[in-house]
Amino acid sequence: MRRVLAALAALALAVFGAVVLISYVRGADARAEAGAVLVPVLVAAGDIDAGTTAEDVADLVTTARVPSRLVVGGHVDDLADVAGLSTTTKLIKGEQLVFARFADPSVQAAAAGVVEPTAGTEEVSLTLEPQRAVGGALAAGDRIGVFISQGDPTTTDLAVGEVLVTRVTGGADDQTAAMTGAAQTITVTLALTPEQATVVIAGMEQGAVWLSLQESVDPADTSLDSTTPTTGADQ
Repeated sequence: MRRVLAALAALALAVFGAVVLISYVRGADARAEAGAVLVPVLVAAGDIDAGTTAEDVADLVTTARVPSRLVVGGHVDDLADVAGLSTTTKLIKGEQLVFARFADPSVQAAAAGVVEPTAGTEEVSLTLEPQRAVGGALAAGDRIGVFISQGDPTTTDLAVGEVLVTRVTGGADDQTAAMTGAAQTITVTLALTPEQATVVIAGMEQGAVWLSLQESVDPADTSLDSTTPTTGADQ
């Protein structure tokens, strides 16, 4: 009987000690939190999709106060600091906003192989054999020249120059082309003013078109030179 009572007493002491220890630890955490410096940070109020602009993010975030030791490096204090940018990945509810999660949308698009055309231009696609499109080496963001050969006797002129390439597709390898029996082609989409589009389309319909690589530029640069010539006669 004495052994049973002793065992019960030991168990009771062990439980009491565990409760005291847990209470102490929780109290220590509470005291540490109470003495911690709290920093306001922007956090996602809910899940935010990739590609959301900073302007739209403003309605999807809230301000939370967290201990300084929990603040993520490179956090965003003010959405004005990321104005004009968009999220590069999906943000999870409660996630702190950091600069690394934002980027210029045009740069993101270029990385994906697409550049947005400038306002006032129209996209026109040309499907050509690779040798007529710099061997298929063109990429979104490049600036190219469009040469048109036509007439009798044949003359070749630079119809338009410094034209922005917005996307490039196609260009199957020689082995694939041989297996399918299809001619290898590449489709290059250009950002053209209406006047330039008229000249280029007419060249595709009535003559032979060749593209030249004039400049490989920053894919984020989608400006169109207003002095670009529109006809070969202007050269």
